[in-house]
Amino acid sequence: MKFIPITCACFASALLSASVYGQAYPAKPVRMVVGWPPGGAADGVARPLALKLSDALGRPVVVENRPGATGTIGAALVAKAAPDGYTLLLGSSNELVLSPYEKMPYDPIEDFAPISTVIAFPSVLVVHPSLPVKSMKELVAFMRARPGKLNFATAGAGTTQLVGELYKPKNSS
Repeated sequence: MKFIPITCACFASALLSASVYGQAYPAKPVRMVVGWPPGGAADGVARPLALKLSDALGRPVVVENRPGATGTIGAALVAKAAPDGYTLLLGSSNELVLSPYEKMPYDPIEDFAPISTVIAFPSVLVVHPSLPVKSMKELVAFMRARPGKLNFATAGAGTTQLVGELYKPKNSS
């Protein structure tokens, strides 16, 4: 019969401590990591988004810029954070899909859970008016007829540069 008071005490303490586990999310400020410097395009998206999330969640959402390595430094920080929903990444294809780095400090598929597309940047392909092409099909044919003769420019490594590389002839460098 000694087990009844101990069992009751354990049951009561379990009920009382259950209220701790039932806290509504978020119970503390949320951190939004941006892998790009303050004042840049990603930061310009993150700050208004953080304000809207703060209003919706009733808790502060703090933007933390961790620039470097084409967004990889910020992404690595989030990948190593506790998976509790209090550290978010405003990421892009650079650090999650098209990284120019051979070895990453995280697995972009296993270490992140996507929440939402926040913004999409359209890509535009333009050519000099002197080029005798009026469509993508004509441009591809023109490039293939002149391997290694044309150049292209992009915003940087891991961006549309990879799309341009797909159109390079196999024998060009």
